[in-house]
Amino acid sequence: MVLTTASVPDQDKVAYWNDAVSRTLVPMRVAPRGDGPFDGRIVTDRLGYLQVSTVEADAKRVSRTPALIAGSSEALVAVGVQVSGTTTFVQDGRRAEVGEGDLVVYDQTRPYTFDYPRRFATHVFQLPRRALGVSDSDIRQVTGHAIGTGDGFGAMLMPFLATLASSSADDYPPAVADRLAGNVVELFATLIAERAHPGGPDADAPSHLVLRVRDHINRNLGDPDLSPERIARAQRISVRYLHRLFEGEGTTVGRLIRQRRLEECGRELARRGKAAPTVSAVAQRWGFVSPAHFSRSFRAAYGVSPREWRDLRTAGEGLGGPAGDGPARTVPGGAAGVRGAGRTALPSPALSAGDRG
Repeated sequence: MVLTTASVPDQDKVAYWNDAVSRTLVPMRVAPRGDGPFDGRIVTDRLGYLQVSTVEADAKRVSRTPALIAGSSEALVAVGVQVSGTTTFVQDGRRAEVGEGDLVVYDQTRPYTFDYPRRFATHVFQLPRRALGVSDSDIRQVTGHAIGTGDGFGAMLMPFLATLASSSADDYPPAVADRLAGNVVELFATLIAERAHPGGPDADAPSHLVLRVRDHINRNLGDPDLSPERIARAQRISVRYLHRLFEGEGTTVGRLIRQRRLEECGRELARRGKAAPTVSAVAQRWGFVSPAHFSRSFRAAYGVSPREWRDLRTAGEGLGGPAGDGPARTVPGGAAGVRGAGRTALPSPALSAGDRG
């Protein structure tokens, strides 16, 4: 989409530009500097959930006020790349002088201003706040600063963003565009983490995203198509970043899915009652497509077959804790370990190293 003041009557250019910028990016107030006719052009494209815009305009002041923020429906974060000209950027009580080639990160949910003293051009990359997977405090530490691209991570990021801004989303198939968007967001998250924690990465920064992923897995265990790719798409992150989140969790995403399914199957098979479900019904309910595959996985994890486990758990109170507990550890001779004080409890299923995430 291309919007320009070129064919708009001089007396209507400012109003047109205010509306164009507010509709394309976020609602904001634009006040041109100078007495002549205002000239502006904005080109916008979408790459998955990432919006890429290039703005060229005459000198102006841009304000994002609390009143305008209150009318916005989605929390967005933007990364600006100053292509030409300069600007003074203010957010969170900090003031940055931004020159050509500099980057700025700004949060669209908090007030800010950009003051452009002369004609300029800038690339704006806008994305949902939730997609970043970094804490609010980290974003606050980065806003209000100009980030140079002469060296370090910025130097690597700059040419990639410039190429991305100059290309069209039509150049990429939808699946490729989604993956590119995920990679861009991962790079932005890395940039923010690097600037917020110059002494080293903050291991706790993405912890809330890990909890979100775990919750998503727990709520979708019955879906046989649950996979790292689907989870990454639902969380609006790249598959690579999803796997990186779990590097410190002691497991992979695929193993976690299998582990949680086995735990829920074990609990359901342990329930006593006249209308106890069949083993195949339990396996299907928790996302196992093949009953044979489920039985092999269960035996590998717990040392007994699902039927043997159900018989042991339902034989009597002495063979386990309350119905609904996870499987108990088997011991030599086929007896099941019991739970409670002084009793042996089963850890999470031990999946083979061959299970891929």
